[in-house]
Amino acid sequence: MTVYDSREQRFGRYFDEFEAGDVYRHWPGHTITEAEDHLFCSLTMASSPLHIDAHYATTEMDGGRNIVVGTFVYALLLGMSVPDTSGKAIAALGTEQLRHVAPLYHGDTLYGETTVIATRPSRSRPTAGIVTIETRGFKQDQSTVCEFRRSFLAPTRASRR
Repeated sequence: MTVYDSREQRFGRYFDEFEAGDVYRHWPGHTITEAEDHLFCSLTMASSPLHIDAHYATTEMDGGRNIVVGTFVYALLLGMSVPDTSGKAIAALGTEQLRHVAPLYHGDTLYGETTVIATRPSRSRPTAGIVTIETRGFKQDQSTVCEFRRSFLAPTRASRR
């Protein structure tokens, strides 16, 4: 297993560079503000009082605080993972097993880490391969908040020629 530091200057990887068990630690993390969570909710029409109504949160929710909308957490983690993993991808093939394990609140910092689960050459494209990865998001206290698996089609180094 190899652990990679995302501070390396690159954007994505070729299929040949992935090996099952490799871990990519994404950097930097992202501290989620109330404003960007509200904007995301407005843009995606996910305007539940769970996310945008502070009075509702104080009177109706355990902990008395709004939670960050899960699709924003997923989108951030996906975005964090792209420079280290699928930045060179030809196509996104699918996402599965998306789980929101614990809530994030405004002011929490989200960090991400991705593990390569499997790789295989493409049967239909000889200059590409399918990579399956699992991304895990955690907050500043290292507790897991979200995890998902996704697959993408990555070009081989030979395809550069």
